[in-house]
Amino acid sequence: MGIFISGFSFVRNAIQYDYPVVESLRSLLGICDEVVVAVGDSEDGTLEAIESIGDPRLRILHTHWEKTEPGWRVFAEQTQLALNACRGVWCIYLQADEVLHERDYETLRRAMEEACLDKRVEAFVLQYYHFYGSYDYIGVGRQWYRREVRIVRNTGDVISWGDAQGFRKQLPNGKCRRLWARQLPVHVYHYGWVRPPYVMMQKLRAQHRFWHDDEWIEHRFPAGEPFDYRSAYAVQRFMGTHPAVMQERIARAQGWTQFFDPSHLPKAPLHIRISDWIEKLTGWRVGEYRNFRLLR
Repeated sequence: MGIFISGFSFVRNAIQYDYPVVESLRSLLGICDEVVVAVGDSEDGTLEAIESIGDPRLRILHTHWEKTEPGWRVFAEQTQLALNACRGVWCIYLQADEVLHERDYETLRRAMEEACLDKRVEAFVLQYYHFYGSYDYIGVGRQWYRREVRIVRNTGDVISWGDAQGFRKQLPNGKCRRLWARQLPVHVYHYGWVRPPYVMMQKLRAQHRFWHDDEWIEHRFPAGEPFDYRSAYAVQRFMGTHPAVMQERIARAQGWTQFFDPSHLPKAPLHIRISDWIEKLTGWRVGEYRNFRLLR
């Protein structure tokens, strides 16, 4: 009998802002023995969409998004609620716009099974494909984070950190430290920047309210305007395959994704071009922020 693996996530108003949360949860169900999702008080049918998955391994936590200061802390709070409810030895975390590819399940499970007795391994780092403007292109260069902790050992002292992008270990003295992790040759498929232009603008306006005031938002994301998919500096053609759970969504989006034109993207600032050149030459990303410590 293998190890018990949990998946966990959180979401609110996924239908309104076009999050592929059903696909995300289904990708977790492909490898996990249970999946816990904290579903915030939504007004758009998000709960019903998740319930329609109809898998007994899926556990829904009904939550309320309390306003905190700073506002983005609610993301970490919701993540923590879901993590605390997990019963697995290892817990795989996906945000509502992140999906796993079925071809990676065996690699993930084998890595978790082999690390069970090696207590040095507290987490696993996964790499990223950031799709931008279309399902055919991914962002490249230091404008995009290239890896994050997405699997943690369920020890009871792991906490969601910052705006829920990473995790920390809570120490007995009240302080926190980064987790010791191993990096796996597995990618998270991040679809957060592939939405119809008007929906993308609505999502950014809603999301940035957790960080900024109304004046800042109106200046950068004017109400009623479509999002201008020219905010990235560089993309490249994606030559791989998408997860099977995404195929229907991708087919439905062809009506607008076909108009994305990467030739209109602006040129990156000089310091980013220099950093990207060094990374391409050496594999080293200058000044990269690491939300973890890699085991040798």
